[in-house]
Amino acid sequence: MPQFQITLNGRTTAVDTEAATLLVDLLRGPLGLTGTHQGCDTAQCGCCTVLLDGQSVKACSLLAVQAAGRSVTTIEGLARADGSLHPVQEAFVACHGLQCGFCTPGMVMAATCLLQQRPQPTEAEIVHALEGNLCRCTGYVNIVKAVQAAAQAMAGERA
Repeated sequence: MPQFQITLNGRTTAVDTEAATLLVDLLRGPLGLTGTHQGCDTAQCGCCTVLLDGQSVKACSLLAVQAAGRSVTTIEGLARADGSLHPVQEAFVACHGLQCGFCTPGMVMAATCLLQQRPQPTEAEIVHALEGNLCRCTGYVNIVKAVQAAAQAMAGERA
């Protein structure tokens, strides 16, 4: 079994896994990070979205070994040091940007990536950034509002 290290949610972690193990399976299985959801297994739904070196990726489409030596951030890694929610998570709650919650981790991670790259996105940019993440419950209106609210909150924190 290949052994390698990744920086997982800010901590260096040694990993032993089969070469064919998908990143989502490593996260949810041996690493016990079940916040990353496994949906379609074909990279269509976005439930498994994580950040790899700050970029939004679908963990069901990457082998775990592709993360060797790299930084992986999951939904569990967004919380602040004091345990409080990240502004994107807070906004999803406040704006009712979630219903059943299954797509929420992937949506939050995709939105976080967008806001890191584009702190004040337009509505069209938000919609475009979330295109690879499917939700069957909300109709996306409140999800877009949540991303807009998070952008405002994060701008206030930077000021």
